[in-house]
Amino acid sequence: MPENQSGNDARDGVIAGLVAYGLWGVLPVYFKIVAAVSPVELLLHRVIWAVPFGALIIFLRRQWPEVRRALTHRSMLLWLSTAAFFVAINWYIYILAVQQDQVFQASLGYYINPLLYVVAGVLLFGEKLRFGQMGAVILATVGVLVLSISGGKFPALALAIGASFTVYGVIRKRVVIGGMPGLFIETLILLPIAVVWLGWLFNIGDLAFGSDAVMTGLLLLAGPVTVVPLLCFALAARRLPLSTVGFMQFLAPTLHFGVAMYYGEELTTPHLICFACIWAAVILFSADALLRNRQRPVAPAAST
Repeated sequence: MPENQSGNDARDGVIAGLVAYGLWGVLPVYFKIVAAVSPVELLLHRVIWAVPFGALIIFLRRQWPEVRRALTHRSMLLWLSTAAFFVAINWYIYILAVQQDQVFQASLGYYINPLLYVVAGVLLFGEKLRFGQMGAVILATVGVLVLSISGGKFPALALAIGASFTVYGVIRKRVVIGGMPGLFIETLILLPIAVVWLGWLFNIGDLAFGSDAVMTGLLLLAGPVTVVPLLCFALAARRLPLSTVGFMQFLAPTLHFGVAMYYGEELTTPHLICFACIWAAVILFSADALLRNRQRPVAPAAST
């Protein structure tokens, strides 16, 4: 690959990654704007409108063969169905946290998510904790315990967000499929349930969609709001080293923290201690990953 092309790919990857994590980071603002809509209806719209928008992206990226392969592969379809269940749970809890003015918990949930991946690797795949990883997990655990004991409130939403997304990630690790085709199939699996449920809400007169033009337009945005960040992430992941993408993932919960401050959520002393521990864990975790990446032997370049 020519040097200038490689540089352009890296630049485009950084831009795409910043857009992806930036959009995920300010996503609570969208759910605040549509706070009059119940969390269940918001989840249903997120599923329903992600399907046609996702289909358009699949068409433009010519990924229909990958989608067809997955739909005809029984084992892959089973894993994606399980993944769909957990991503739906994650989306619902996230919306609930935002609407209950618990964006700090959403931030905490996505901060600890990479650390929960490490724990899952140890428990499920027999991986061994490196010193830096062990220190990061201990620091995060101390932070959560401080918030639970001194703050008087167990961070259930944060742990549920982090745990559900970790399970989703572990399942997706087993399925060889791209991010965009995978999400499209997951939302396609959830689509019949979402349509029936939305019809039931319409019958009982508890539907915000169609109540007025502005709210209807905002709910239609649930599709691109769901799909566009993932598309940008997929573009970044193909152009950047995994370690770079790994460091960028902490941008989203950092923006969540800022959003919580903007909306005036109470930042108590236990919150500050907890987040100080989490931030220290993130620094240690990132430093360990960077050191590990530098110590790996560089493979000889293949001849053209």
